[in-house]
Amino acid sequence: MAGRRRWSTDEILDAAAELLRTGEADTFSVRKLAAVLGTDSSSLYRHFRSKTELLRAVADRVLLAAMDGHRPEGDWKQRITQLALRVREVFGRQPQLAAVWGRYASGGAGSRLVVEEVLQALRASGLPDEEIPARYHRIAVLIAALVAAEAGVGTVAPEEREQGMELFRVTVLGADPERFPALAHFARDVRPLGADRRAAFEEILAAHLDRIEADVRAR
Repeated sequence: MAGRRRWSTDEILDAAAELLRTGEADTFSVRKLAAVLGTDSSSLYRHFRSKTELLRAVADRVLLAAMDGHRPEGDWKQRITQLALRVREVFGRQPQLAAVWGRYASGGAGSRLVVEEVLQALRASGLPDEEIPARYHRIAVLIAALVAAEAGVGTVAPEEREQGMELFRVTVLGADPERFPALAHFARDVRPLGADRRAAFEEILAAHLDRIEADVRAR
């Protein structure tokens, strides 16, 4: 009797990524992945010690894709912005995996490349070395939060998106001006969360980097 096929680590990660693209991280399980591959969970645990380790590896492959061919250009702020937009772009193509990255992070080669680039850029900013780890952490949290928030919008089904837009219109345009005078005043100019995501992403990140630059100049 022929034995079950032995799947490579890359094949397992490919299948896991596809399963996550078509579902939710909360419902993902090693058992479901094993069923897709036509094997048992124990065979997958030979490659990954836990579900969390597997999910971290999947997220790390997305970061590797973001860093593929990356060449730092410009000053330190441009370098961080360029990197952040690359991360945003790859997770935008795989929004289900953004939640995985935000929740489980990663500790592989992709993560190391991203961290290295941000740390090098911050060293070029003129910050003293002792402040750089804390500044890095804030930038990482900001980028992860923005990417995850945008990805959350990207995973909403078209009919749910339309329902949300209708609810937004009712909430904003139908606001009682006596009870919500500011909302009524700005109603026609207030945009839903799904609008101009890239511009908001860049502006929020730019404001944070400008603050770092101002702190360096004030020394």
